[in-house]
Amino acid sequence: MPPALQNPVTLWLLLTAALVGLVYAFMREDLRWRAILYGSVLLACGVAVWPPFERNGVPGKIHLGLDLRGGIHLVLQVVLEDALNATTDDAVNTTRDQAARKGIQVASVSRTSPTAFSVDGIEPARVKDMRDVLRDFFRTGWEVREAGEGRLTAQMTELYERQLKEQTVQEAIRTLERRVNALGVAEPVIAATGNRGDQILVQLPGVTDIDQAKRIISRTAQLSLKLVETSAASRETLLSGTGGRVPDNMEVVPGSGSTPGEPVYYLLRREGLITGRDLKSARVGVDESNRPQINFSLNATATDKFSRETARNINRQLAIVLDDNVISAPVIQSRLGADNRITGRFSTQEADELAKVLKAGALPATLKYQQQLTVGPSLGRDSIHSGVVASVAGLSFVVIFMVVYYKLSGVNAVVALTANLLILMAVLAYSGANLTLPGIAGVILTMGVGVDTNVLVFERIREELHHGKTVHAAITNGFDRVLTTIIDTHATAIIAALFLFTFGTGPIKGFAVTLVIGLVANVFASFFVSKFLFEWVLGKGHVEQLSI
Repeated sequence: MPPALQNPVTLWLLLTAALVGLVYAFMREDLRWRAILYGSVLLACGVAVWPPFERNGVPGKIHLGLDLRGGIHLVLQVVLEDALNATTDDAVNTTRDQAARKGIQVASVSRTSPTAFSVDGIEPARVKDMRDVLRDFFRTGWEVREAGEGRLTAQMTELYERQLKEQTVQEAIRTLERRVNALGVAEPVIAATGNRGDQILVQLPGVTDIDQAKRIISRTAQLSLKLVETSAASRETLLSGTGGRVPDNMEVVPGSGSTPGEPVYYLLRREGLITGRDLKSARVGVDESNRPQINFSLNATATDKFSRETARNINRQLAIVLDDNVISAPVIQSRLGADNRITGRFSTQEADELAKVLKAGALPATLKYQQQLTVGPSLGRDSIHSGVVASVAGLSFVVIFMVVYYKLSGVNAVVALTANLLILMAVLAYSGANLTLPGIAGVILTMGVGVDTNVLVFERIREELHHGKTVHAAITNGFDRVLTTIIDTHATAIIAALFLFTFGTGPIKGFAVTLVIGLVANVFASFFVSKFLFEWVLGKGHVEQLSI
């Protein structure tokens, strides 16, 4: 095909121009504008849908769903409590730091629930100052109250909590999109689903390494670099110097020791020098012993802070914490800058996966698997074959029935049915909607509804002829008097399909989409196109008999 004709708009304009020429050459004047309108619509549909499926390496215009292409279907639940805990912990750290800066003595600042924290043991003379600090830093989204002598509490507002949950789900979706893009998956589906607002649908057509995809998708990948206070072989030994309790500004994190299988516990500063949000890039490299490592670069702001803090803490250990586990704790030997590395006992695949998730960003909360469905490519091909066979068989039976029972008028119905299917496929191709196995069922049902419309019209025409009306009058009355019935039946079916789309899951939604498109297309094809064909073929002259 010449390059100019590969542009769909150019091709459609050329075909429409040819159609206009044919209409003016062979069509009577009163039908010309309808012939051009209907013909240009059908030509646009033909251009939009061709080629419908992949052929010789050329991608098709109709996108096949997961059940037809093969791949994985996952429904993930976002553990929103993680995000609430993290937000409250940030508020606790901010409160603790501000109290220290203002010289306000407090016994403790701790989280009391995922959406609240308390400040206890405030020196009596500074309660008002502490309250002012809280109301200044948590002016929006928090309610600060006095809860007794020397005690203040801060509680998230319901609006802020709801906004935080919505933001968490949307951030998780964006992070998953970046991770899936790193996998190179074509046409993935990642979207919120369910009625609770905490579930995400992930469909990855064509994925073969399912285990790797699940690891990359679900890994939280919360990275932080924190200063080490001390380490020990057990938690009890680690906390022996602090009376068995973890200091407010510290945390205990486990990690791997120098000997495989022997854990080490680290007492770390709660506030990290660097987090995953500070990364500019991450990639796989090799160390001096040719073992895999992850090279990462920091953004400008983080580089300044990291350089300043590492220069201040030379000869101290710096723990690299990933998902609440210390993977290594090297000693700071000099000031560090923008480019750094993470070493550990990685395989090449583990290092590659870790680099991908770090580059894509950390998930704001843990993801739990709620549903998993795996479809092999051979099963998808079998589904396509079965769907095509069923569609062709149904269409063939309908064609034979209509032609035998309604004679030449049945040919009119077949042309209208073909136009209906063309419009349906074109809308699917143009909108980018996926054709699924239930969608094929919707296509087959659309054929039945289309034939049902023609049966209503043709039977009404027969009644008009039986009552002595002329052929032209019978056709006009047959179409006009059935229009209200057609609209009522289609509207009822569309309402039912909208409920299926609203409350159904992915496969049910695919059925609903094709059904709605097919019903709307059927009104155009089975009524307007079919009526136009009768008027064109029969002409204006007197017709003695109609083949119906």
